[in-house]
Amino acid sequence: MKLRHLALLPFLLAGCAGTDVQHYKNVTPALDLAEYFTGTTDAWGMFQRRNGEVVKRFHVEITGTREQNKLTLDERFRYDDGTTQQRVWHLARNGDGLWRGTAADVKGEAQGEVAGNALRWQYTLLLPVDGTTYEMQFDDWIFLIDRCTMMNRASMRKFGFELGQVTLTFRRRACVP
Repeated sequence: MKLRHLALLPFLLAGCAGTDVQHYKNVTPALDLAEYFTGTTDAWGMFQRRNGEVVKRFHVEITGTREQNKLTLDERFRYDDGTTQQRVWHLARNGDGLWRGTAADVKGEAQGEVAGNALRWQYTLLLPVDGTTYEMQFDDWIFLIDRCTMMNRASMRKFGFELGQVTLTFRRRACVP
């Protein structure tokens, strides 16, 4: 009896693996990351603990510039408690739908893949909290809704356990849907 249950384990674990970004390859409108973020984009977001409690809200002004296969995103955060933060991403197209990126508060290199209207973006953020820096794994799923609007849901994990989620809505300035 126990042996049969063990035989089912690979199928159960595969069910927990989640959706592959290629699932969205035929969904429109197609996301062109460099095109979407060139210029100024605003984003509004919140961080929720795993119990659903909203603990931080914020606005981000993003200035995007591109040069050939490279994209720079200068993100300026303003949090609901009045604090501010800046993160500058340096992104490079790394093949068909593949992106990689770096930022000062990201450990190593972020990896992303675009398919259809979706981007899956994964990285380790160095998050300072009360004088200690924690390495938090982020798994972002970003979806283009229309040519002006994107939505993002990110899972934040430590040691494989979800600590919370970040939700953002992006809107390109001077854009008419």
